[in-house]
Amino acid sequence: MPEKIIPRSQDYSRWYTDVVQQTELADYAPVRGCMVIRPYGYALWENIQQALDQRIKQTGAVNAYFPLFIPQSYIQREAEHVKGFSPELAVVTHGGGKELEEPLIVRPTSETIINAMFAKWVQSYRDLPLMINQWCNVVRWEMRTRLFLRTTEFLWQEGHTAHTTAEEAQEEMLRMLEVYHDFAENEAAVPVLPGRKSEKEKFAGAVASYSIEAMMGDKRALQAATSHNLGQNFARPFGIQYLDQNNELQYVWQTSWGLTTRFIGAIVMVHGDDQGLILPPRLAPIQVVVVPIWRGEEQRQQVMAAVERVRQTLGDRLRLEVDGREEYTPGWKFNHWEMKGVPLRVEIGPRDVEQGQVMLARRDRPGRKGKTSVPMDELAPRVPALLEDIQANLLARARDFLERNTAQPTSYEQFKAIVADGFAQAWWCGDGNCEAQIQEETQATARCIPLDQPEGSGPCIHCGQPAKEVAIFARAY
Repeated sequence: MPEKIIPRSQDYSRWYTDVVQQTELADYAPVRGCMVIRPYGYALWENIQQALDQRIKQTGAVNAYFPLFIPQSYIQREAEHVKGFSPELAVVTHGGGKELEEPLIVRPTSETIINAMFAKWVQSYRDLPLMINQWCNVVRWEMRTRLFLRTTEFLWQEGHTAHTTAEEAQEEMLRMLEVYHDFAENEAAVPVLPGRKSEKEKFAGAVASYSIEAMMGDKRALQAATSHNLGQNFARPFGIQYLDQNNELQYVWQTSWGLTTRFIGAIVMVHGDDQGLILPPRLAPIQVVVVPIWRGEEQRQQVMAAVERVRQTLGDRLRLEVDGREEYTPGWKFNHWEMKGVPLRVEIGPRDVEQGQVMLARRDRPGRKGKTSVPMDELAPRVPALLEDIQANLLARARDFLERNTAQPTSYEQFKAIVADGFAQAWWCGDGNCEAQIQEETQATARCIPLDQPEGSGPCIHCGQPAKEVAIFARAY
């Protein structure tokens, strides 16, 4: 029997770790800062991959794979890039028992190795746009780690594109930001705020960075995905040029964008409760679990015949699991699958068989409020519809939580109180020194400058200087 999960209100950080480990999403690896993604967690990642990969391909990007090892000289070609990543690099100096002529970097991100190949592949305007995505692992030597949220090695997808104009690159960058926005809300039921990162928070080597920001259950922010306009910052040092229609050499304009296994942590923290996981039906590894209830052989045969009918009705349409284990009681199974976050439980006992029905229990509404009996003949339409209702309810509930805990301060004193326990949406001058002082005084950072901006202007919440944009400030993971 799993250990009891500590309540969120008692220790949110411990609650998160308890949930991740006891639901068998992941476990700690022997190497510090690394994790083992267990089958249940990897099945969730596969569903994320499938939903996102389909959207990525609809933009025109295609999948490829690039090496794990990058020559050190490649990393050093773009000054901002190497400065930003140097503290996190893992460096290989020996191979095959011999010292390497040039050290190799275990990829922290692939801009440099991919752009070295783009320089070979791009010759003419006819080769553009070039739009590549890869699903892979990366390594960043993090000092403070937490399962899924920040680990030394993690999985992600990273997209890299090259275009003929700056306008086309900017359009592609915003298109991918909307892809992430759509995925987060419609697949994961995680409401997000899309916007531009501050100069301080942008990706090392980018002209501009954009992100989707989500509010976790403890009211802290999590950067859930990013999309970057790289301008020509990598095209020039890597010599990515093409002959335009006038037969003149031009440098390409580029983007890069990515979403990582950190998003699993977002799903845990946005939807989970004191009983464990609550998974959105569209991504859940198991959407429906069937728990048979019987006493004695005669009841067992009757109940299992009804279970088989449920399997035949729903098994080809949904990700369904039958828990026929006889060594555990029905009550133990109920608690087990609730902890694992399965969206819908089907209970079938002798009385249900007699009445030609089943009992359905929703994970998003624990207790009697989430239970309803449904005639066996109505399962085919009712269960998918119920799963869609659960999906919609999770998004609505999370969006309401985000809105209730986002406020618009009119003074800096109000601002400090708000960011201690939520999001502050405030006018900001955009000055880096002002941003640094806010962080030093409140531990809050500028999460993003939302795409959706109010009209007019106002005084900066910190320094009082004229401000033309509103920013979201919060303490973050």
